Amino acid sequence: MSDSVENYDDVTMYGLSNDKMENLLLTQNELTFIWANKAGHPLGVTMSYIWRKGRIWCTATEQRARMKALARDPRCSVVISSAGVDANISQSITFKGTAILHKDQETKDWFYPDFARHANSPAPTPEAFVAFLDTPMRIIIEVVPEKTISFDGGVMQDATTEALTSK
Repeated sequence: MSDSVENYDDVTMYGLSNDKMENLLLTQNELTFIWANKAGHPLGVTMSYIWRKGRIWCTATEQRARMKALARDPRCSVVISSAGVDANISQSITFKGTAILHKDQETKDWFYPDFARHANSPAPTPEAFVAFLDTPMRIIIEVVPEKTISFDGGVMQDATTEALTSK
């Protein structure tokens, strides 16, 4: 790799392997959720999530601005970083995708207990957290990834060290 690495103009070669990506998706529990308002301006918030069935799953109540925006335009992005999971290596995954909004009981039945076990909840038990989540106004967001951009700071660090020591 040192023959081709001369600077950071092109960092596309520093993507996460599939195994590292899956590990980060299952280990982390927070993401930045990004959508566009009526004027097309992008907005983002930090949300808890779970990675299941090759999709991102999170939840919010229907009166939240992002829920109204997603009902109007389901295009969204999510950004997941290794912050708080691995202090030594910077890793990230960005998904461009489409949101599917769920209010059906079948989705709630599997999502709430699974989400409650994985999320950082202030509730004393997962069952107590489910009771707070399961309300008539709550909607579950399923993000279907369409494009993935990932970054592995460890690979970048190794390539940089190799490039600089081989000169």
